[in-house]
Amino acid sequence: MPAIPAASVANLRDLGTLPLGDGRSVREGLVFRSGQLDRLDAAEPLVSALGIRTVVDFRTAAERAERPDRVPPGGRLLVADVLADYLATSGLPPAARLKTLLSDPALAEKHLGGGRAQEAFTRTYRAFVTSESARASYRAFLTELGDPSAGPLLFHCTAGKDRTGWAATILLSVLGADAETVMTEYLAVNPGVRLAFAPLIEGFTAQGGDPDLALALIGVVPEYLEAALDEVAVRHGSMEKYVREGLGVPEEVTDVIRERLTVYAA
Repeated sequence: MPAIPAASVANLRDLGTLPLGDGRSVREGLVFRSGQLDRLDAAEPLVSALGIRTVVDFRTAAERAERPDRVPPGGRLLVADVLADYLATSGLPPAARLKTLLSDPALAEKHLGGGRAQEAFTRTYRAFVTSESARASYRAFLTELGDPSAGPLLFHCTAGKDRTGWAATILLSVLGADAETVMTEYLAVNPGVRLAFAPLIEGFTAQGGDPDLALALIGVVPEYLEAALDEVAVRHGSMEKYVREGLGVPEEVTDVIRERLTVYAA
């Protein structure tokens, strides 16, 4: 699933064409993922061609205030703050503080050195499953996709890798993608994220920061996603029950999502 090389939107990709088994795939042109949209240029041809009608923003209030989304003309913005609950108890949610940490190697080492970055991310991913704000956010995301009249939708967070990555995992699971496809799609963000954050990484290491810590902060690894999937298994037994019981999304909505976003080979 190659990135769409838009100049004004980082890490922009169409989930379309991803295989779902039995000759099925995700329908192109209806659901996109990206990093934040504070620099979006709606007139850029690669952006305007997408026809985005709804933007789902998974960022915190502080992130939105600092870098507000630029929504395409005629588009609707749906705020779904995944970390609203977890932010109050976590102290330093790495997904929401990337730029702060990468600008201060001493702060990053103090809070997240010695393997603590990986531990912080796995805790955050488990919170994607357990916290009420996360459940409400991902429920709103699926509900929007389950509207028969919905147009093309773009969902994002800051870097477009963690909160956005879990949203993509939920959606692909609803559509019937196998575990290998889900993990491959999840890890596919790494090149785009590293490119988007390259100046910060260079500055971080130039100030004496640990390059391995920088990569742990800006990339994704299988262990992060596996932590969320394990939380689903422990609490709900399956992704299907997580969506139905944990998120409270009824079968009628997931049926519409499958109908809208699945295409069958001729």
